Amino acid sequence: MAMTLLAGGLSAANHHEDALFVGEAELSTRRRFGSSEQNILVVQGNLANTYAMLRRFEEGLRLRRDVYSGTLKLLGEEHFETLREASNLHTSLISLKHFKEAKSLMLKVMSVARRVFGERHLLVLRMRINYAKALFFDPSATQDDLREAVTTLEDSDRIARQVLGCAHPDVAEIEQALRCARAKLRARETPPSGTA
Repeated sequence: MAMTLLAGGLSAANHHEDALFVGEAELSTRRRFGSSEQNILVVQGNLANTYAMLRRFEEGLRLRRDVYSGTLKLLGEEHFETLREASNLHTSLISLKHFKEAKSLMLKVMSVARRVFGERHLLVLRMRINYAKALFFDPSATQDDLREAVTTLEDSDRIARQVLGCAHPDVAEIEQALRCARAKLRARETPPSGTA
């Protein structure tokens, strides 16, 4: 527990290299003394966050994959923690521009999250935002992909305003993503000037 608090405090103070050292020591210690699988997964997730802060995305992605698959095995596909870890993995995939895998993962887990929690749940809304980002960040996105991203974000914006209120930070994130997706769609639909 003390190591977890220390690593968290070091991260909060932007001492990420030190937090990484403590986190790796904690993971090693937990494994050596037979800590529960769930506690080990939590430490691995914290380490993945630290790797991301250090911009060591490949190492973070490896851990995110382990945490997601471990959580899936331990808790099942419908558990909130499993779905949250899928979202974390998706974010890592986007950071490394693995758009195809990110879209595939999010489509799979979004359907589970919708079934379990419903369309108006915050986790589902965040998954929809992430899915739309995977669509419009992808340089190989088609016009249909961009239209789907805009439609997904417009629908998410409507739901988020109803459920969370206009001042919620997720509403601002949706608005920003929607502006970006619309701009990319407009640019794709508008022929370059000087062409007939």
